[in-house]
Amino acid sequence: MGRLRFSLAMIAVAALSACKPDAPTPRPASGQSALDVMELVAVGANRCWFKSGDPAFKSYALAPELTSFSGRPRILLVRKGSSDIRPLLVVQAEGKPARLDAFGPMMGEALAPRIRADVVRWAKGSKDC
Repeated sequence: MGRLRFSLAMIAVAALSACKPDAPTPRPASGQSALDVMELVAVGANRCWFKSGDPAFKSYALAPELTSFSGRPRILLVRKGSSDIRPLLVVQAEGKPARLDAFGPMMGEALAPRIRADVVRWAKGSKDC
C-alpha cells in the first residue's frame, strides 16, 4: 500500500511539473495593461504564424480570448480541425504592468524557444516576424 501511495504521489508531481508555466517575462513599456500586451501578441501571432503560411504552425488554429472577466486576456493554439478543444499553447498576461506567461504542451517541444522569442518581441511592440 505504501508503494502505491508513493507511486501515485510521484505521478501527480510529474503531471504538475509538466503544466508549470514558462514565463517569457518581457519588459513591456511602462503602464501597459495585460490587454494592451495581449493585443500586440495576438496580432503578431496571427500575422506571422498563421497568415504568413508558416509551416511550423499550419496544423494549429489561433483562438484569441482577449475579452476576459478574469483579468487574464489570452490566446490559445489548438489543433486545427480536431474535435479536441484542449489548447496546446496558452499565452496570457495579467496585471499592470503586464506579466506574461506561456504554457502548455507546446512549451515542452522544439518550437518553444521560437514561441518564447516571438511572444516577447511582439509584447515589446515589434512587428517583425
